[in-house]
Amino acid sequence: MRRFDHIDLLVRNLEEARPFYEALLPALGFEKPAKIAGWIQFESSSPNEVGEFFGLTESPGHVANESRIAFWAASIDEVERLAQIAMDAGARNCEGPSHESPTYYAFFFEDSSGNRFEICHRKV
Repeated sequence: MRRFDHIDLLVRNLEEARPFYEALLPALGFEKPAKIAGWIQFESSSPNEVGEFFGLTESPGHVANESRIAFWAASIDEVERLAQIAMDAGARNCEGPSHESPTYYAFFFEDSSGNRFEICHRKV
């Protein structure tokens, strides 16, 4: 069951953000780029339905707040793989990856506009 349809995120400079998101979003499962003027957008592939998408547009005066978008990973190894991709793509203010608790492993980071993200794995 889907939990959301899409995320629209503001960045201060779309061209500055492009390399980061073109590396990160496909690794997170948003592998299908969509060409929309004024946007960077990647969609997930869903065979029988419209997939979720993650879109970015420019707002030069954008100021990030303390909100965070967290992405789920299937394993600790997946958190580490995605963390490396994010760091290689230019993630800022990185923390981890590390155990936040015995059942919660996470990597925290920001994009060039200060938008906050997390990639996490939870064990039951």
